[in-house]
Amino acid sequence: MWYDKILFLFKSKDLRKKFLIVIFLFVVFRIAANIPIPGIGLENLRKFFAENQVFGLLNIFSGGALSNFSIVLLALGPYITATIILQLLTMIFPALERIYKEEGEAGRQKFNQYSRLLTIPLAVFEGYGMITLFQRQGIISSLPISVLISSILTITAGAMFMMWIGEIITEQGMGNGISLLIFAGIVATLPINIFQTFVAWDPSKIPSYFLFFVLSLVIIAGVVLITEARRNIPVSYAKRVRGNKMYGGVSTYLPLNVNPAGVIPIIFALSILLFPGMIASFLGGTPGFVGTVATAAGAFFNNIWVHGILYFLLVILFTYFYTAVTFDPKTIAENLQKMGGFIPGVRPGNSTAVFLKHILNRVLFTGAIFLGLIAVLPSIIAGATGVTGFTFLIGGTSLLIVVSVVLDTMRQINAQLQMREYDTF
Repeated sequence: MWYDKILFLFKSKDLRKKFLIVIFLFVVFRIAANIPIPGIGLENLRKFFAENQVFGLLNIFSGGALSNFSIVLLALGPYITATIILQLLTMIFPALERIYKEEGEAGRQKFNQYSRLLTIPLAVFEGYGMITLFQRQGIISSLPISVLISSILTITAGAMFMMWIGEIITEQGMGNGISLLIFAGIVATLPINIFQTFVAWDPSKIPSYFLFFVLSLVIIAGVVLITEARRNIPVSYAKRVRGNKMYGGVSTYLPLNVNPAGVIPIIFALSILLFPGMIASFLGGTPGFVGTVATAAGAFFNNIWVHGILYFLLVILFTYFYTAVTFDPKTIAENLQKMGGFIPGVRPGNSTAVFLKHILNRVLFTGAIFLGLIAVLPSIIAGATGVTGFTFLIGGTSLLIVVSVVLDTMRQINAQLQMREYDTF
């Protein structure tokens, strides 16, 4: 039973230590998210985030750190952006692709080190951009050069600190650190959102609230279905005689996830989707032609239907892209051939790689379309019902990430339990 697993989680000294470390790091993140940078007025800033949908969404994923203008206001944004940039570059530069795919664990560590180094200039640039943007919007007053430099350094240090926390959480084997921190940021704002919903209760919107509740249940069920769904490909192993023993001669299967990228396409799509709105807001106060174009572009990208269509397409694009980067049918086919495995009716080697790629593309199409639909359904319903409340608009995205992260974390914790007490499961 599930409660037996929870009891064993706390009985095992090693697992209990890992779990407590993760909880402690969550607490550190929440404390840091509420420590404001000195010299910054917060009242106008919080009002701005309450009224701006694009930055309000960004604030949700930072756990309120952005509206508090805290020392970790950028959260994991620069690190995620650096990772996206480098993974895109693997498709342009063969040397970088070779490091990421062919050099094994050492190559992955080198690639991660490049991501960390790229995070620093991105954090400096984004920190300066945020301060300049808020100054142009009249939210914060002009800062002396010494305060500006210290604020940028603090913001950069906070971004690197968050990156370090994320990697420490990943090392504990309880889930992906980046996803868990985003999950913690969303869950941290949930009580406030629920409270605000009841404070601003409007009986005329009861049908819309009911639709949102039903939609939430559909999204949860859909995410569980698409995350757990797999296409099993039968694999057989030839019999081999070594000494006096015979090996192989068994049949098993190779599981292909319908959505092997998990929640990563959602995070990537949101990161990219925020840029046009941020740039438009940044240039909106500029006089002349540039300011006019920026204002028009901001209105275009903030349109709920434009936002939904772009969001849908980006989720599909990043699902295919991330899968192409992390799953190589050629490598799988070579490993099967080395171990004496083959797919019945398919020749080993290149034919197996082509077959796997064909199956993956067909399965991935279903997963990507379904994932994109789940992501944009709340926005579609919001446009149809006229409910434009911020909580309503981001509900689907938040649920999507929360449910996916919970499933992935449960799977990794279960693997840790099975590794230590295999006979009891």
